[in-house]
Amino acid sequence: MNDVRHDKDFNKSTNASFTDVLGARLSRRGVLRVGMGTAGAAVLGSLPLVGCGSGGDEPAPDVPLTLGFPAVAKNRADAVTVPAGYTATVIYALGDPLTSATADFKNDGTDTGFEQRAGDHHDGMQYFGLDAAGTARDMSGSERGLLAVNHEGITSQFLHVGGATRNPRPAAEADKEILAHGVSVVEVRKVNGKFAVQKESPYNRRITPMTPMQLSGPVRGHALVKTKFSASGNDCRGTIGNCGTGYTPWGTLLTGEENWSGFFKRGDDEAARGGPMGRDSVSLRRYGVTKNSASVHGWETAGATDLYARWDITQTGSSPDGTDDYRNEANTFGYLVEIDPYDKNAALRKRTALGRLAHESAAFGKPTAGKPLAAYMGDDSRGEYIYKFVSAASWDTNDASPADRIATGDKYLDSGKLHVAKFNADGTGQWIELSIANSAVTTHPDYGFTNQGDVLVNARLAADAAGATKMDRPEWCAVHPVTGEVYYTLTHNADRKVDLSGSPQYVGVDAANPRAYTDAPTAASTPGNINGHIIRLKETASESAATAFTWDVYLFGAQADADRAKVNLSALTADQDFSSPDGLWFSPTTGLCFIQTDDGAYTDATNCMMLIGKPGAVGDGTTPTLSYTREDGSTLAVPTRMGAKPTADTLRRFLVGPKDCEITGISETPDGKTIFVNIQHPGETISKADLATPSRYLSHWPGNAGYGPGGATARPRSATIVITRNDGGLIGA
Repeated sequence: MNDVRHDKDFNKSTNASFTDVLGARLSRRGVLRVGMGTAGAAVLGSLPLVGCGSGGDEPAPDVPLTLGFPAVAKNRADAVTVPAGYTATVIYALGDPLTSATADFKNDGTDTGFEQRAGDHHDGMQYFGLDAAGTARDMSGSERGLLAVNHEGITSQFLHVGGATRNPRPAAEADKEILAHGVSVVEVRKVNGKFAVQKESPYNRRITPMTPMQLSGPVRGHALVKTKFSASGNDCRGTIGNCGTGYTPWGTLLTGEENWSGFFKRGDDEAARGGPMGRDSVSLRRYGVTKNSASVHGWETAGATDLYARWDITQTGSSPDGTDDYRNEANTFGYLVEIDPYDKNAALRKRTALGRLAHESAAFGKPTAGKPLAAYMGDDSRGEYIYKFVSAASWDTNDASPADRIATGDKYLDSGKLHVAKFNADGTGQWIELSIANSAVTTHPDYGFTNQGDVLVNARLAADAAGATKMDRPEWCAVHPVTGEVYYTLTHNADRKVDLSGSPQYVGVDAANPRAYTDAPTAASTPGNINGHIIRLKETASESAATAFTWDVYLFGAQADADRAKVNLSALTADQDFSSPDGLWFSPTTGLCFIQTDDGAYTDATNCMMLIGKPGAVGDGTTPTLSYTREDGSTLAVPTRMGAKPTADTLRRFLVGPKDCEITGISETPDGKTIFVNIQHPGETISKADLATPSRYLSHWPGNAGYGPGGATARPRSATIVITRNDGGLIGA
């Protein structure tokens, strides 16, 4: 995702990347028929609606479906383009008020009160159904529901009248920026056939970096999370860097804290922390908070109170446990946070048993009565890993509709086993348990783990020691609602090389990451995995608690005219080509796969996009071999295995966003007839010097589409759009 330090490599371990071959022996479930639809596309130029998608647990129908829409052409319009026969409307944008008492958004930098407004950088989201009266959860509620939206980051220049004032930061600016992060819960309801935000809903609320929360699970009360704010180590404040989401089988939200490390400043405190090889220094370095690290926003300079001091984790106090400063504050971030959107009074829990990472989304395997649950997760940074949590408790179907949803989360998410993935050359893989009882974990050469809480706080170090496989920035993951196979987007990696000289963080090409190539329009100076790909895996015997799996590559991102022998391995056409897959989601209603991009490599040809596909199954493709010439003249042969190449019937572009944006976050109403998609940071590339000259903005969306103030010269805003078919049918089918 966008913002801070996600695209840097903090993994200095010597673990191998995917080593050789992709394999799998599962024949395709059956290729579904697909029809093309009529040509043409509709461009978003209308105004608000409201709604969002559901994380409902109804299985997708095992029936033939067709992709019933014409492919949208690549374009660089400052608009949202969807197929003919569909309508896209803005519903919830940066600054929109959550109450009638909150003033309308002016969008000129003067707006305040973000604790009652939509935050910035809309990201992952989920839809939670309500009954017709709006008084209770209804898993089939498609007319009324709650939309939970992540606000990952900010475009700070546009939040202030004259742009952001750099250090020291004025307190008023810092206060506004802090509150623009976090999560929104907002009620949406169909009014005259269209969704609209309900400003007076008692469910509406903002969850910010200042909201009180509890640490839950093995890290609760641990020495590594004791701070000046919580001497017990039981409590913490807020959530930040919220990227992907998860929908639990009992109907709550999981929100992932991804780019949290960049929010903290750290001075040169290595001596106080035991030197460069002291435990604290090793841990902080592994998570990207090195000595003399500057924070992205400089909030720690806005004042002396602990509202700002907490963002400086330099060890300044003399206490042995960190309760007289904020040296351990960063250890209270990097988790999946559970939120009950239906209950404002329910505790907010950071589920530490699932590990401390740069969390993207969380996807649950198919629940089976009497068997443990599995939650799949990715760690979004170059060379990081893929993870799975398996609950100690076995699934009880009565827990699908519990009286106390957070207590149900305690049952399934506070006790279990965290695993990391190792991919083998023969197309198999293992899940390695990250446990203090695992001797492989406790043999890290630079870090001695003391207990299981330590392992979870330092999950990256534990995964290094366990010999996990380095991946190309694991982004979102999703589970196919019928087959149960697990898909991960690997967005790109500039450090993937044929020749490894020149930088210690480079990692070699291999069978599952076989490409290293240049892309001239991006001015990439050296080859790398520029366009990314999508990995999928199948658990042995389709068991969520399995410790082994098989795997292959579903799709390789590439531009259509790229070399099909080395780059465009999936033979993508102009109606399918994409770069940097990021958001990933399966419709529970149709089983169709939605792929969203966050790209900087193909933006000379198109804005970011969303595609819809109908995947086959692990092992349905071929085994090509790529041949490279090394700098010394020798040849490197890289065999790889990939899924069946898509056809016009199995993959098409569905949406193209406005300029300089990311497409991210998607959910649907339980009837499958409405989806909600987020447009993040349109026109985010802006300097303070250009703020007074709207003609220099890269985007004016959604003001130029008639939403909110400003019109054709509006400051751009992140926003949620609602998409429906004009004939009222299922989306995409």
